[in-house]
Amino acid sequence: MYWLKSWTGALFLGVLLAGCGGAERESSALRRELLPYTEPPEAYRNVYGEYRSPLLFYNGDSVRTAADWTRRRTEIRSRWDSLLGAWPPLIADQHFEFIDTLPGADFDRYRVRFRWLPSDTTEGYLLVPHGRGRKAAVITLFYEPETAVGLGGKPYRDFALRLAERGFVALSLGTTQTTRTKTYSLYYPSIDSATLQPLSALACAAANAWEVLARHPEVDSTRIGVMGHSYGGKWAMFASCLWEKFACAVWGDPGVVFDETKGGYVNYWEPWYLGYCPPPWEHTWDDCGAAKARGIYPVLRREGYDLHELHALMAPRPFLVSGGYSDGPERWTALNHTVAVNRLLGYEGRVAMTNRPLHDPDSLSNALAYDFFELWLHPEVKK
Repeated sequence: MYWLKSWTGALFLGVLLAGCGGAERESSALRRELLPYTEPPEAYRNVYGEYRSPLLFYNGDSVRTAADWTRRRTEIRSRWDSLLGAWPPLIADQHFEFIDTLPGADFDRYRVRFRWLPSDTTEGYLLVPHGRGRKAAVITLFYEPETAVGLGGKPYRDFALRLAERGFVALSLGTTQTTRTKTYSLYYPSIDSATLQPLSALACAAANAWEVLARHPEVDSTRIGVMGHSYGGKWAMFASCLWEKFACAVWGDPGVVFDETKGGYVNYWEPWYLGYCPPPWEHTWDDCGAAKARGIYPVLRREGYDLHELHALMAPRPFLVSGGYSDGPERWTALNHTVAVNRLLGYEGRVAMTNRPLHDPDSLSNALAYDFFELWLHPEVKK
C-alpha cells in the first residue's frame, strides 16, 4: 500500500485541513487518504503496455480535443454494442414493490421487487438510513442479495450493510435463480436464444435498477454508485461503463482485462460472461476453457479488443479497482489509458487502485472502498 510520501507533505495537508470547515475538512481528509492509490508505482507510471489506445479512432486518427473524445466515446460504445448486442429499451416509470419491512435503529431494511429486464423480475434488499432529505446510494451486486446485507455468512462481503451504516441508501441485488441452476447470469430474451452477451444483459439489468432506485423519494439520483466483488465486480464494471448515469464505481478484483493466466478468476470465456452459446455447455469452470471458448470471446481476443476500452467510457467519472489476485499493480498499464483520457478532459485523480495479495476482500480494502464512496457520493460533501 502507498501512503503519504513525505513528512512535509503531511504537514502541508494538516495546515490545509486546519483551515477547512466540517464537510470540506472531511472531503480533504478523504482525498489525502485516497490520493496515493491514484498514483501508479514508479515501474508503471506512464506505461501503457500493448493495449490499443482509446485515444485513437479505429481508423487510426488521434483524439486531440474534448470534442474529439465525445465522438470517439460514441464510436467505442457503438462498436461494443455491435459486439455484445444492443440493449432493449430501459423500463421507464417503474417503482419498487415492497414485500416486507424490517425496521432498525439507524436504517430500515425492505425486501423489494421490480422488473430489471423486460422479461424478468427480481427481488433484493433496500436499506434506507433514517433522516430527512435525499441521500447518496450504492447498488451492490453479487450471486444473491443476502450476502451484501449480512445474511450470507461470508466475511467482508456485507457491502450494503456497511454502506447503510455510513448513511448511504443501499440496494443489494443478485442472480439468485440462475445461481441455483448454475447458469449464473441473465439471458435476454431467453437462455436458448440470447441476443445479448450475458455480461451486457447484467449491465442492462443494473441500469434498470438505477432507474427504479433514482425514483425513490429519499435518493439523490445524481449520486448513485455501484459496487461488486469477483462475479459482482465484473457485473459492476460492465454496468458502470455501459450506463453513464452511475456517478462512480468500485470494482472488486474482477479481472479488469482479459488474462487467461488467472484461470477461473478472470474467466470471461464462460458462457455466462462473454462466451455465450446456447446450452448445453461444456468445459465450464475449466482453467483451459479459453482455448475451447465459443461466442464472442474468441472474436474479441482475435481482433485485439480488451476491456480497457470499456474503462475509458467511465471518464471523467471516478472508479476504484479493489485489486487482489486477479488485479495486481501491473494492471496500471491498462488503467493508465483511462488516466490519459481523463487528463485530456482536464481531470486528475479519477482512477484508483488498491492491492492485496488474495482475491478475497479484507477489512482494509473494504474500508478504502467505502471511503471512496464517501469522497465522491456523500450528501454532506460538496463537489
